[in-house]
Amino acid sequence: MGKPANPQGVKILNTNQIAKAIDKIALQILEKHPDPRDLCLVGVHSGGDLLIRRVEKALSEKSGVKDLDLPKGMVEISFYRDDFTRLSQVPVHQATNIPFDPDDRTIILIDDVLFTGRTIRAALEGLFSQGRPGKVELAVLIERAHREFPIAADYVGLPLKTDRHQSVNVYLHLDPREDHAILEDHKYRTSRAS
Repeated sequence: MGKPANPQGVKILNTNQIAKAIDKIALQILEKHPDPRDLCLVGVHSGGDLLIRRVEKALSEKSGVKDLDLPKGMVEISFYRDDFTRLSQVPVHQATNIPFDPDDRTIILIDDVLFTGRTIRAALEGLFSQGRPGKVELAVLIERAHREFPIAADYVGLPLKTDRHQSVNVYLHLDPREDHAILEDHKYRTSRAS
């Protein structure tokens, strides 16, 4: 997902654990939405792009709905970030791509890691710039603590206790056998003394 091929750090999730977490998300969604055909999936660029396809496949397998093909899209958050003017480098902008009308639809917003809530806040702003969904629910592969906004996930693959200064990076590949997640120390800089 645009990250280095050989990351440093401690591997905290392997291929099988990530697959189980995705299955768990699908089962949680199906508890609330037994027939998933009315759902739309929107990933947060870049953490959610491959993840939305994996969640859709798991929903198809777990629900018994063959060849499930839900409306899918990606929301780009670069220009909705609250720290945009403070960044030392201008982010590479990918266009938001929501090729369906989100008005009055149930959207499952999908991201790899929920941490402070800032990314999801920006994603919601980007999503609502495209229309007015009837409902937005949040699914995350990994849920950390340390929220700075009142944002909570509806569907969680794996809750993970970490220190605030640590970074969790999920690496999803076209070949799921290469998927893994890494925990790195001292990667997240805070703007205030901890």
